[in-house]
Parts: sequence; C-alpha cells; structure tokens
Amino acid sequence: MADPIFITPDTTLSLGAIAEAAGVSLPPAADAQAIFNGAAPLESAGPSDIAYMDNARYGDALAQTRAGVCLVSPRFAARVPTGTIALITRDPYRSYAGLLARLYPEAMRPASVFGSKGVAPGAHVHPEARLETGVRIDPGAVIGPGAEVGSGTVIGPCAVIGPNVRVGRDCAIGAGSTLTHALLGNRVIVHPGARIGQDGFGFAMGPGGHLKVPQIGRVIVQDDVEIGANTTIDRGASRDTVIGEGTKIDNLVQIAHNVVIGRHCVIVSGVGISGSTTLEDYVVLGGQVGVVGHLRIGMGAQIAGSSNVNRDVPPGSRWGGTPAKPVRAWFRELTTLARLAERSGGDEPKEPKA
Repeated sequence: MADPIFITPDTTLSLGAIAEAAGVSLPPAADAQAIFNGAAPLESAGPSDIAYMDNARYGDALAQTRAGVCLVSPRFAARVPTGTIALITRDPYRSYAGLLARLYPEAMRPASVFGSKGVAPGAHVHPEARLETGVRIDPGAVIGPGAEVGSGTVIGPCAVIGPNVRVGRDCAIGAGSTLTHALLGNRVIVHPGARIGQDGFGFAMGPGGHLKVPQIGRVIVQDDVEIGANTTIDRGASRDTVIGEGTKIDNLVQIAHNVVIGRHCVIVSGVGISGSTTLEDYVVLGGQVGVVGHLRIGMGAQIAGSSNVNRDVPPGSRWGGTPAKPVRAWFRELTTLARLAERSGGDEPKEPKA
C-alpha cells in the first residue's frame, strides 16, 4: 500500500529569506543563497530542513540534529552542532510557525475537497442565497435562503449554512459543520463538525415540568477567529453570543448562550463555559476548565487546566483548582494535603473482624 504525504511544501526558502522572516542576522560566512525545502523535528530533520528548539527537554536532540537550519533561543545556541546553521531568536517557535506558513500554506485552513472554484455537483445553493466571486462549495453542502458567503471562502462537504447566515471573506467552513443564526467575519476558520448558532439550553423549571424558553439571539464571530472540530457555540437567549477578534478555540469546547468572549483569547479542548459569562481580552482557559454562569474573567487572566471557576476572576491573575483560586493559595493547599497524606501513609486500613 502506498504511503501518501498529504501536505507537501509549496515553495522553497533561501537562508537569507529565512533569516529575514525570523528577524535575525545570518552567522558570518553563511551562504544566504542556500536553499531549504522542508521543516521537520530535530530528531528527523535533514540538511535541507528547518527545525527549531526552545525547550530544555530536547537538549540532547538538538546536539545530535542533522537539520540544515535551527531556530534556537540564546540559552541553547551553544548546543547547536557544527553542521547546522544556528539562527538565534528570542521566540524560536513563533519564528518557526511563520516559516511553516510560507512553506505549507495549504495547512493553514481546511481545504476544498472538490478542488475547483464554484459550486460542486451535489451541493445545493438556494436561489435566494448570495455568493461572491471565488467561493468554493463542496459536494453535499447546503446554502440556505438569504445566506451570504464572501469571496475566497470554502464551504466543506456536507456543511450547512442556514437561512440568512453571513459568512465573510476568506473563511473556511469544515466538512459536516452547521451554522445557523450566525454572523461570521473575515478569515474565520471553522473545523469539521462544529455547531454554531443552535438553541441555548434555556428552560424555566418548575414542578409541573420544564418550560422551554425561546432562544432569540444570535452568534457573532469576529475576524480571524478559529473554532475547533466538534465545538458547539449556542446562540444567545435574548442577546447575542459573541466571540471576539483573533480568539482561538480548540476542539470539543461548549460555549453557552449569551457568553461574551473578548479578543485574542485562547480556549483549550474540553472547556465548558456556562451562560451569560464574560471573558475579557487575552484570557486563557486550560483544558477541561469549567466556568459557571454569570461570571466575569478579567483581561489577561489565566486558568489552569481541569479547574472549576465559580466566582469572578480579577484581571491579570493566575488561578487553578476546584473551586479555582489564586495559584499561590492553590499550591499551598496541595502542599498541605500532601504533607497530611505523608503523615498518615503508614496507617493501612484494617480488615474488619469476623
């Protein structure tokens, strides 16, 4: 059976272009015209590959790498082998990411399965939908009445764009995803299986049964947002659910009705955010964080993975634990528990007498 390589380099880069993109100077006597055509981890990189290193765990791999070029932080530069050109930068990973985007532009967003521009056979576009030039609609996709899709956008196979939904320019809507009651800005990436704009979980509970509360708001997704596979974003109940510019949302995240997320937030997989909570700009939620409703997490706050937040979090703070608290208090709590466990560690439970 053939072993396909799904994403191949789209171009080559000279050493001079690599250094310019990374914002660094070339070492003395380095050949600025030398060509590199790939990127790889330290362990498997060859002479024509670019690699990076910024973590002490990989010191041995750096010392043994055969990469042609390595982006490396100043503290590890002395460990780069003589056969590898060291480009010293304070942020190797970010520089490496920029070079990957140049070498592998196809990997930047979900690609069209059908390949050619226009509406593929098997797709259904309602006569009242409006498509700008250069839109790609893959087989099985459905575009509802009144929907608008901007130029350069790709709608993946079996995706559903509901009535009157707006999708901006240069977006990518992944296979099998659904968008209803939503307005998307430009350069938004929605990965396969995401659900955006469905009912929020609203019920007026009572002894006679739970009365469904109609959800009459929308989802507003601003420019440059990325939404992971199988993530769900409920539309607002009475006001809009909002995802701010540049925010990145991982796979399998649940965002409830009326949630407002600021600009450039990072939300890692497994997070659940309950209704009417606000995240200010630059908030980071680690994996599997749970946030109860009607809270405010301040600008730049960071919440450790697997924490549960049940009260407002001040701006710029770092919290963790269940219930979440400032990290210093959380660490003291963990240390105290560990000491108590050590003191009682020799006391094994005894078998009950017959």
